[in-house]
Amino acid sequence: MANENPSWGEERIANELLVKLDVQVSPRTVSKYIPKRPMRRPRGDMRWSRFLRLHAQGIIACDFLAAVTATFRLLYVFVVIEHRSRRLIHCNVTAHPSASWTLQQLREAIGLHERYEYLLHDRDSIFAKHLDESITKLGVKVLKSPLHRLLDGAVACRV
Repeated sequence: MANENPSWGEERIANELLVKLDVQVSPRTVSKYIPKRPMRRPRGDMRWSRFLRLHAQGIIACDFLAAVTATFRLLYVFVVIEHRSRRLIHCNVTAHPSASWTLQQLREAIGLHERYEYLLHDRDSIFAKHLDESITKLGVKVLKSPLHRLLDGAVACRV
């Protein structure tokens, strides 16, 4: 089961055995018998770091950062960067960020001169669903950063 379904974990295999074969096995017992994959063996899907290397020329990424002024006023800086060259392609500041303001900034950043394939952003609520749909209509596929990043870049990318 583990060889045929490499994405299944111990819990899933134990449940499948119970449901389909009526064999009750502890997930811990299952883990003893699952073959261990050798280190550095490809898993069959594309890892996040590899995806970024292969598609660097067509990726832009955006995010907000907070800045406090000398008068203790909180401002939000919106930054768009081109992944290939690590060049800052757009930057703007606002005191009250909204999805519509962010969409306008992205439209200005994408423009008509360059052809980008992917826009990468995090899962912040400012990037509303309608914002992603509008960017998709511009011909740019929206990718959200993984829910949890691992330090070694071992996060799988499902494109």
